[in-house]
Amino acid sequence: MIRCYIALGSNLGKPREQLLSALAALRSLADTTLVNCSRFYGSIAVGPGQQDNYVNAVAAIDTTLTAEQLLTALQSIESQHQRRRDVRWGPRTLDLDLLLYGESSINTDTLCVPHPRMHQRDFVLRPLADIAPVKLLQSEFGGINSATFKDTDDLWVLNDNDQSQSA
Repeated sequence: MIRCYIALGSNLGKPREQLLSALAALRSLADTTLVNCSRFYGSIAVGPGQQDNYVNAVAAIDTTLTAEQLLTALQSIESQHQRRRDVRWGPRTLDLDLLLYGESSINTDTLCVPHPRMHQRDFVLRPLADIAPVKLLQSEFGGINSATFKDTDDLWVLNDNDQSQSA
């Protein structure tokens, strides 16, 4: 089994429910075990125009799927959630990004792992720090951990009973 980390994000429809549904879909993937999921975070949208805030998380899975098979499965889950790719970094019902695929470095026309922009995105790093092993965080991310981050106007922890998407 290969340990993989997947970023989840949504800012259309009911984002929290979209993420919960995506986690259920990950749980049911063939040859895959959902190992853990971070807390849910609210974040300010990064992208064009006025967009609603996002709900973000990171999930850890163990899988025997190849990276390409996993990418296809993730895109299928996005499609099941009516994901449209009209505008780059535009609003979306569901975004699933393969951040890490074991210790592999992959650079093809369809897949780049480690995800090329994850180091620049607190809405990826903070949830990753919730669930990734210390050894990975030290070697890949300079020793970040959950205590590295604080709630800000751009990124905050969502409480279980918080039905809003804002701080």
